[in-house]
Amino acid sequence: MNNPLSDALVSTQWLADHIDAPDVRVVDASYYMPAQNKNARDLYNAQHIPGAVFFDIDDIAADDSAPLPHMMPDAIKFSAKVRKLGLGDGVRIVVYAQTGAAMAACRAWWMLRHFGHQDVVVLDGGLPKWLAEGHPVTDAITPPRERHFTARANSFLLREYDQVLSNVTSKREQIVDARAGERFRGEVDDPWGKSGHMPGAFNLPFDQLLNADGTFKDADEISTAFKEAGIVLDRPVVATCGSGVTACVLAMGAYIAGHKQVAVFDGSWAQWATTEDSPVTTGPSQSETP
Repeated sequence: MNNPLSDALVSTQWLADHIDAPDVRVVDASYYMPAQNKNARDLYNAQHIPGAVFFDIDDIAADDSAPLPHMMPDAIKFSAKVRKLGLGDGVRIVVYAQTGAAMAACRAWWMLRHFGHQDVVVLDGGLPKWLAEGHPVTDAITPPRERHFTARANSFLLREYDQVLSNVTSKREQIVDARAGERFRGEVDDPWGKSGHMPGAFNLPFDQLLNADGTFKDADEISTAFKEAGIVLDRPVVATCGSGVTACVLAMGAYIAGHKQVAVFDGSWAQWATTEDSPVTTGPSQSETP
């Protein structure tokens, strides 16, 4: 199946043309912050793309031993949960979100890639674009048929706290933070306590990679956004954010621009800010500092 956008994205028309293919599985991976007062599963139950299953990142992307949200589970727990959704070997997984911003869709895309499933793509523009073009939705739940999922963790795509802490000194990898500029600079109170950012980090708010309709900008525009933020994509990059979701939008953007091994700091600011000895700085990004 040729992908008209990239090997990380499919268009709504592509999905409409292939939705009944036996090797295509559709996934609603929507997630809302608590302050948004929306329940993604309830909205999925009300309307979703036909055949879609619900990928609950609060459940699937959850290490029960960690007190933080969305921490990566181990391979056994992850494969046990996704195979019950009918996601596994030999299928193309198309992930979408109920909003056009693709945040949680990119998180699911990144998690599946981390555990070795390469044939996974994000629906560009998500459900809003699907609806705007008149494609069908349903409230009917399709019972998934369990499918074997072979999990092979790719450590190149994941960074843990100690690795990122060591990098503050070594600067071997570029840290790029997907949070809004005012949070990055420490100009507003942060929900995780400490305000500011990791020393030496760069700031590229995730929405700068998206068009107004929630679709991704093209590869040249994305490359320019990284460059203007001070990031050299030919060097190692680690994406971070608030709790490990919007960082995956940066990882997707870099992938579209041809750099497929951008890692994500799983704990992100939620872990950094709540760990007592983590160094924190405020003010502009490294690229903006004279």
